[in-house]
Amino acid sequence: MKIKLIYPKWPKLKNQPEFNLPPHGPVCFAAAVRDDIEISFCDENVEELDFSQDADADLIAMSVMLVCQIPRAWEIADKYRADGKKVIFGGISAMLLAQETLAHADSVFIGEAEGHFDNVIRDLEKGQLKQVYDFHLNFPDTGQIKTARRDILKRELYNFRGVQMVDLVHASRGCRFNCFPCCTPFLGGRKFRPRPIDAVLRELETIENNRLFFVDNSFAQDGEWEKELFRAIAPLKKKWVSHPIKDDDEILDLAVKAGCWYVYQAIVDTSDHMRDRVARLKERGIGVEGTIILGTDDHDEDYIRRLVDFLLEIELDLAEFTVLTPFPHTPIRAKLEQENRILHNDWARYTAGEVVFKPKKMSPDALQRMYEYAWDTFYSDCCKEIKMADLYMKVIEKERKDGTYKRVRLRPERKWNKPAADDR
Repeated sequence: MKIKLIYPKWPKLKNQPEFNLPPHGPVCFAAAVRDDIEISFCDENVEELDFSQDADADLIAMSVMLVCQIPRAWEIADKYRADGKKVIFGGISAMLLAQETLAHADSVFIGEAEGHFDNVIRDLEKGQLKQVYDFHLNFPDTGQIKTARRDILKRELYNFRGVQMVDLVHASRGCRFNCFPCCTPFLGGRKFRPRPIDAVLRELETIENNRLFFVDNSFAQDGEWEKELFRAIAPLKKKWVSHPIKDDDEILDLAVKAGCWYVYQAIVDTSDHMRDRVARLKERGIGVEGTIILGTDDHDEDYIRRLVDFLLEIELDLAEFTVLTPFPHTPIRAKLEQENRILHNDWARYTAGEVVFKPKKMSPDALQRMYEYAWDTFYSDCCKEIKMADLYMKVIEKERKDGTYKRVRLRPERKWNKPAADDR
């Protein structure tokens, strides 16, 4: 049996440096599929999708992460189905928009694939594919999570101006927090579900790339587990990025020894607590990329200006500004729906770079202007690409110090031939 796995393209934020990371969802899904199934993969963000190559595919599997990605996924699915192909959807946005997706799919898979996707294969083999496979909150034991199938990726396509990008990996699932803009509690439950640390180590040892991005929702959920994980991975000398780690002296010091390169840290206000938290990371040599949501109910134009000034004052390495976006199945969407403040459900525009709701203390147009102001002001002295390059130079310095730096050729070497006279 052959499965064509597709990761659709989506509209990129104009303010961010344009690069593509190797996707995580598809490689985790591929690892959960039976070994006798042949999988071919297309990441439409880095290569063109050629529909003519899939004549012998028994199943088209759409892996959809972002809400703004799903309209393109529907478009692709409609074309395959018109050609008589069976199409199944899975991934975060397929779960969030399952009912709408059913109009474009033969089947929708809801939940985590480990231990469950074999049901789909058995039904497909019998010609009895179900419309919905609902394993929502029926979570597999994390010991069932296998090493991701990174062999399906075209590695040379994932770089930033010739620099080797990170590989994505996860050491846990679920999140015990219930943050207002996040759909993780709906998707993965409110329970922290760590993978066995020896399984994480085995996976890390298979990744040739020295640079990693732990995509766990937050490391700061279980301090003792954090310490155990950091002690275990330190001998590998990997360099890694993550979402927040616990603000604790011992944990921060262990994170440095384990190779923490930089963290994504939500900046929620201009308090001394926030200032100190960033300072404690930076004084240990850990870079900080601030993630800043604009448009909460306490934000007006003056507050956003003061917030940007604060970010410059605390010398963040990078800042990523997003507009508050009421994604399906989030606490903030429920609130804004109740208050009749949602402007539309044009999912392609739910990019987190466009205002799709009515702010409380300013107009939608004013919030959009302040979003542009934040990007322009924070990067007025130095462009985003150079600040990002600075972070990569820092990791290269770390790698050279501990002998792990590898110069990676990301494109085949071009041979230059002297042109003939007629070609000049």
